[in-house]
Amino acid sequence: MSAAALKLETRFPREMARIRQAGLLQAASGLVWIGQAALLAGTVHGMATGAPGSDAVLPAIGILVLALLRAGLDAAANRRGFLAARAIVSQLRRAAVDNLPRFSPFDRARPASGQVASVLAEQADALLPWLTRWHPARLRMAIVPTVILLVVLAQSWVAALALLIAAPLIPIFMALIGLRARDASDRQMAELGGMNGFLLDRLRGLDTLRAFGAVDATARQLRASAERLRRQTMAVLRIAFLSSAVLELFAALGVAMVATFIGLHLLGQLPFGAWGSNLTLASGLFMLLLAPEFFQPLRDFAAAYHDRAAGEAALAGLARLLEPPAAPILLGEAAPDAAASPIPMRLALAGIGFRYPGEARDVVAGFSLDVAPGEHVALLGPSGAGKSTLLALVAGLLVPHEGAVRLDGIPLDESSAAAARARMAWLGARPHLFAGSFHANLLLGRRFGQAELLAALDLASAGDVVARRPGGLKGGIGEGGLGLSGGEARRIALARAALNDAAGLILADEPTAHLDRQSAAAVAEGLLRLAKGRTLLVTTHDPALAARMDRVVRL
Repeated sequence: MSAAALKLETRFPREMARIRQAGLLQAASGLVWIGQAALLAGTVHGMATGAPGSDAVLPAIGILVLALLRAGLDAAANRRGFLAARAIVSQLRRAAVDNLPRFSPFDRARPASGQVASVLAEQADALLPWLTRWHPARLRMAIVPTVILLVVLAQSWVAALALLIAAPLIPIFMALIGLRARDASDRQMAELGGMNGFLLDRLRGLDTLRAFGAVDATARQLRASAERLRRQTMAVLRIAFLSSAVLELFAALGVAMVATFIGLHLLGQLPFGAWGSNLTLASGLFMLLLAPEFFQPLRDFAAAYHDRAAGEAALAGLARLLEPPAAPILLGEAAPDAAASPIPMRLALAGIGFRYPGEARDVVAGFSLDVAPGEHVALLGPSGAGKSTLLALVAGLLVPHEGAVRLDGIPLDESSAAAARARMAWLGARPHLFAGSFHANLLLGRRFGQAELLAALDLASAGDVVARRPGGLKGGIGEGGLGLSGGEARRIALARAALNDAAGLILADEPTAHLDRQSAAAVAEGLLRLAKGRTLLVTTHDPALAARMDRVVRL
């Protein structure tokens, strides 16, 4: 989905209507100045012609009332626009977060976590100035200068002509500058997301970088990325300063032309330009007071042009997070309450075919398999044969292009995925452990008592892993299982899977890979204890584990 495809007007009609209303309120605030200028010019003219000071009281009160009205309109416009813009940004963030779980962990096109964090946390905020400043400024620019031009035209066609000549130059030059501003903002946002993704990924792999002596090289790469971001940011700022200089120049020239004509006309040097008679001090001052307000919406619009470029770049980043995944996951509806005791599930794969997006050949083609309830089956085959892909297809983490997965005779689809997954226990090849306590990593937000946790640890032969750590279950684990060996991390993950009492199907992906003989034996024993009375489908290269299965299927 491109930024152009993500139409805010159609996706958020109510919020965009409120932003337009904010622009109308700001335009009304600008038009109030016409009344203030008329009162002020009339008061000054009266004082210049010898009118008593008491005559200025009522105009002064009128100016004060109009000033309060103008302040109220501005406050209402800013509040209405900000709330609508905040609602749009919040809904876009929520939609992106809701879409992220649809990306399968096996999807190679899944957005990098660092880029996702940058878009959601930083770049999305760039939408706020675009929505609250640029959109209302565009509407105000279409209304206020037009009305003021007509008012000035009623006084003097020369002054109106001066404004009309100077006014179009600002949007023209802003459009030319805006093309470069948009490109610069796109490059800045891309560089920001790339640097954040690079930093987060390297922090995760810091141990590997240390082991290979690549910390200094990585620091140099990060420094180079930061320098590129600095250059892109300075390029954006240079364009912003250039646009400010251009708009101030033409606005000043426009006001100067009006002021020069009015001054020379009042001095009798230019006895033309008014309708029917010469201008008075009141009419001249009135037009002179309106001239800056004529250019103010144009200046605000030009100043917000950079906000537009940054906002559109941020919107493009959010649009990428809202794209449907190339390899989707079956999320399913809310799962019903699971049974209290496990019932072994029947598994049937019929003519399964799957190809990763962009690949030239199928990873799995025409594969069929029937697993009886309570049967233990091992999938053996060389790396790349599709063993892990098959497990992902059974779990609904990938969707087959052809064929069907049936669990207890029910096709696995969007309507049945959640209920089926509630009766599965998953042990991935690289189980992720979060930074926190053993207790939090085992529960994952679920509710279990102390006795149930200890029973799961005992089943997985992981009780000694927790007992050796200070604090026991309250003891800490580093990000990714830092501080645990590979075998210990697998046993903790196995205990986490054992807490699903309703699991009738266990899916284990290479549970003993890269483990020494003792650790592999401990994990295998725990897995078999967990699988007792349940259906087990395991992928493995371990002949010792495969020999303990009821059946071996070679790919």
